[in-house]
Amino acid sequence: MNSNNGLPIEAYIDSHFFELEQKHIFSNTWAFAGLIEDIKIPGDYLTVQAGLSNIVIIKNEHGDLLAYHNMCRHRGTQLLEGKGSGLKKLTCPYHDWTYQLSGELVSLPKSRNEFTGIEKDCLNLKPANVGIWRGMIWVHPDPNSTSLQDWFGPIENQLGPHEVESLVEFKDSVVIEDINANWKVIVENYIDHYHLAQLHAGTLNMYNHKKAQFGFVGKHFKFWEPLTDDYQRNLQQNAASPLVYQSGLNNIGVWVPMLFPGIGLAELESSWSVFHIIPISPSKSRVIVRTKMKDSGTLDYLKQSLSSAAFWDKKVKPKYASFDQNHPLGSADFMREDIYICEQLQKSFTSPQFEFGPSASFGEAPIRQHQELIWNIIKPYWDSRLVS
Repeated sequence: MNSNNGLPIEAYIDSHFFELEQKHIFSNTWAFAGLIEDIKIPGDYLTVQAGLSNIVIIKNEHGDLLAYHNMCRHRGTQLLEGKGSGLKKLTCPYHDWTYQLSGELVSLPKSRNEFTGIEKDCLNLKPANVGIWRGMIWVHPDPNSTSLQDWFGPIENQLGPHEVESLVEFKDSVVIEDINANWKVIVENYIDHYHLAQLHAGTLNMYNHKKAQFGFVGKHFKFWEPLTDDYQRNLQQNAASPLVYQSGLNNIGVWVPMLFPGIGLAELESSWSVFHIIPISPSKSRVIVRTKMKDSGTLDYLKQSLSSAAFWDKKVKPKYASFDQNHPLGSADFMREDIYICEQLQKSFTSPQFEFGPSASFGEAPIRQHQELIWNIIKPYWDSRLVS
């Protein structure tokens, strides 16, 4: 066992450390922007924060996705916010500088008098990189970044057989949680195998944690484990929702990777989810979970729910049966359990008595590896700050 944490305590509470992460990690990697159905037709757009950069993604008249840094080349005002449709041109609300969807600056008020000799060709929108991978839209602030295929290539064959594009998102299933914890605490909890049979003894006991296979592939974390025998034995009836795939029915498992730096996937037997961790401050993060399921009728879902009800009533239990159901540890809800624990841990970081204890040699190895990844990136800038 290792008693040394891979990161200093400042990594979880210090504003400067947080700023370094924003600059050297989140501004320098591919960021999850949405699902392909978020931008369906020409003129659709959405904006996304990628580290220190705000990026706008547009579908042009040819059906191509384009991405630009979302700021006017005049004073830097953000051009758009949120998401929308019907976009023909991009016009800055401040001084009406106008750009084509191609990013070209085409007009600016009073240009002859106010901007004599201006070269508009030098003031087009700054491009960013955009691509589609496994039914998801991704952006990178650097237009010359490594390709999506190269970035995700090492983990591609460690993911589930889910055909994400053929699944349907249930809009009312979107979960947005503001969590009072550093983003790395949430990532570490996500990749912590040791806690599965403890914290989630009653809520994730349909998966065989003893046979889990996990580890890092480059900067990405892979995770697979099989179903428990009692769940697998009559899966067609026991599954809470229609199964998303039928192939290999006798050997179905779950794939739960964490894509660097903080995009989790939950590729399960009857659903597929993306778990997007968004750092807000050293002690606060937002998690957005979007779930897709099989494109079946309401009646099919009702039948499946009824057929599996007895199994789940017996199977799922709260961490502490004596606790009120409104308490996370009495809720029988694994996500509420996780949020509670992450926030409880974050609270302790500012205590004068806090210190990192021993780390489980096997079950917490991924945590140490993730911390090493972060430290290798941030340490040179952190050390130079201390020296100066």
